[in-house]
Amino acid sequence: MTEIARVVQPEILDDLAPQDPRAARARRDLKRVHRAMGSVAILRRALTRLMLAKPPQRIIELGAGDGSLILRLAQSIRPKWTGVELTLLDRVDLLSDADREAYRRFDWEVTVKCIDVMTWAREIKDSHYDLCLANLFLHHFDARALAWLLPAIATRADAFVACEPRRDRFSLLASRLIGILGTSAITRADAVTSVAAGFKGSELQDIWPQTADRWVLGEFAARPFTHCFHAVRSSAGKPLRAHERH
Repeated sequence: MTEIARVVQPEILDDLAPQDPRAARARRDLKRVHRAMGSVAILRRALTRLMLAKPPQRIIELGAGDGSLILRLAQSIRPKWTGVELTLLDRVDLLSDADREAYRRFDWEVTVKCIDVMTWAREIKDSHYDLCLANLFLHHFDARALAWLLPAIATRADAFVACEPRRDRFSLLASRLIGILGTSAITRADAVTSVAAGFKGSELQDIWPQTADRWVLGEFAARPFTHCFHAVRSSAGKPLRAHERH
C-alpha cells in the first residue's frame, strides 16, 4: 500500500482573530469533534500507560485553547486529582469564567500563560511540571520545529502525553466526512489538513531527544482516529508495552 507522506500546512482557524465569529464557531465544532473522537477516554487510557507513581500536582497543557477538554478530563478521573496547579498555554486566553470556576470546584488552580509555544520552548526554564499534555496540537509543527519543541518538553516535565490525528487512509476518509457532525466549512477544511499532518508508527518517539535521563516511551493507535504518544521518566513511573532507551 502506498505510504501517506506527512504534509504540514497552515490551518484556517490559526489565522483567525479570537473574536471572529467564524473562530468561535470552529471552537464549538472542536468540542463536538472531541466528543466524537472520544478524546477524554483516550487521554485517560494514555495516562494509565504512564503508570505514574503518584497523581501529578503541576500540569501544563500546550495549545490549550479554551481549556474545556482538560476540564472534562478532570471531571472524569477516579479517584479525583486534587490540589492541582494547571497551566493552560496558548497565544490567547480563551478560558471562560464558568470553566475557571468549575476548575476551582475540583480544587484545581488554573493559570493561563499567553505565549507562543516556540517562544516558551526557547525561554529560560523557570518552571517544572509533573505532566505535560498536548491535544491535537503537535501536528501543527514540522519535524524541524518538533526537534526544538520536544526537547523543551523533556526538560520541563517528568511525563508527557500527546493525542494527535492518526495519518492513515481511514482517518483521511473520515476527515472528508466530518460535515455529518454539522461542522462549519472552516472545520471541514482544517480536518483534512490536520490528518495530512498527523502521525503514525513511532514517528514521535523517533524525534524524542536522546538524554542522560532514562525515559520510557510508547505510541499507539487509539480508535477511531487518534494517534497517541506517551513518555515518562523512569523515576516518575513506567508505562506498559513501551520502548525504553537512554
